Amino acid sequence: MTAISVIEQQAVATAAPLEVLTSRLGAEEYGIDILAVQEIRRFEPATRIANAAAYLLGVINLRGVIVPIIDLRHRMGLPAETGPETVIVIVTVANRTVGLVVDSVSDVVALKPEQVQPRPGMGSHVDADHIVGMATLETAESRRMLLLIDLKALLRDM
Repeated sequence: MTAISVIEQQAVATAAPLEVLTSRLGAEEYGIDILAVQEIRRFEPATRIANAAAYLLGVINLRGVIVPIIDLRHRMGLPAETGPETVIVIVTVANRTVGLVVDSVSDVVALKPEQVQPRPGMGSHVDADHIVGMATLETAESRRMLLLIDLKALLRDM
């Protein structure tokens, strides 16, 4: 292991969340910092905002608070679609509350630092700043890879 990879590994281990809510977008699983999750709601259509970015579905009224709703599929470059398990994960980051539309959520996973790896370099043509790292989860039955979302980077443009 080179000095750079050791430094990267330490940086990712400290930046990556320790417990994540696992969610699915298409065939991939993503991890969202559980400390940022406020609630999980069934999907409901949002009130569209004129001239908003395509990934911003609109806003909903959540107990008197207007919350922007982001289609995470669209934000990650996947075609937008909803299904029977589609939910909105309400998160709070830097005093901002936002809803993230995901295909489904499954469980909360505790991560050990050794399970988290830095995301590989993908070149300047791939926008992956919102991925802080990757975690491998192994059980006797399966092996899963989680892409760990950096919510601050994901919501930076909003």
